[in-house]
Amino acid sequence: MAVAAPAPVLVLDALSLAYRAFFALPDMRTSRGEPTSALYGLSALLLKLLREQKPKGGAFAIDHPRPTFRHAAFAGYKAGRRPAPTPLGQQLARLPALLAAFGFPVFQEPGFEGDDVLATLARELVGAGEAPLVVSGDLDALQCAGGAARVHVVGRGDTSGKTYDEAAVWARFGVAPRELPDWKALAGDVTDEIPGVPGVGPKRASALVRTFGGIPGLLARLEEVEPESLRAAIAAHAADLPLWRDLALLRFDAPLPAGRRFAPFAVEQRAAVRAAFEELEFRSLLPRLDRLAGA
Repeated sequence: MAVAAPAPVLVLDALSLAYRAFFALPDMRTSRGEPTSALYGLSALLLKLLREQKPKGGAFAIDHPRPTFRHAAFAGYKAGRRPAPTPLGQQLARLPALLAAFGFPVFQEPGFEGDDVLATLARELVGAGEAPLVVSGDLDALQCAGGAARVHVVGRGDTSGKTYDEAAVWARFGVAPRELPDWKALAGDVTDEIPGVPGVGPKRASALVRTFGGIPGLLARLEEVEPESLRAAIAAHAADLPLWRDLALLRFDAPLPAGRRFAPFAVEQRAAVRAAFEELEFRSLLPRLDRLAGA
């Protein structure tokens, strides 16, 4: 007889999900002219997760506005990212109130990114016997997959996204979740502006990590790399690769404050969410909220 999977705890990358919704959805505005597409998309996703996953509860992680240790280590880290477009910035100012309506605790830490907070929460929840489901639009979160922890990467546009355990990460990237920073250091990452090694694409990066066990092993056995042109390209960036790996490596030890790590979506929160939806004129979401309450 099959044993039912435990109810998950949602660990939500709030800013990533809001950004993804903003660029995926057409412009939406209230009758007052206030932009709402990012908030609408995030709200619709939260209702869908609550309906389909039936979680024990949830928590939000968000980026702190201060620069992080990664910016201090590498001046080029995300240096080319433009400020949020004005309509998105207006919605991000509204985001804390919307998150509060759902009643889940919100975590952010100075000097750390939201991804580090996600990773720390996921590890702590696994240690407490929970089954976290990390939800993000950022592939960096895949480092959290393993054991009882899974990662759901939301899709683009109308696609539903994909949920990853450790085996699914292996199937896609050819490396373990913990080796993704080594893979990214070699292959590069346009989003985080990590250059990577010229001539090393995703498949070659996977092969190198599998063969040498990561950047330290690769550099220690550089003379074994073939062909010579590849060896020369890696040697030319030998001083950069450990830094690039560290930039991509999520921290699982962000100093989160003491207290509860998640909260259920309690009955009283439904009234708060309804009020938020009515203020934002999310009329199409009200029936979904009512059906969730009925369930």
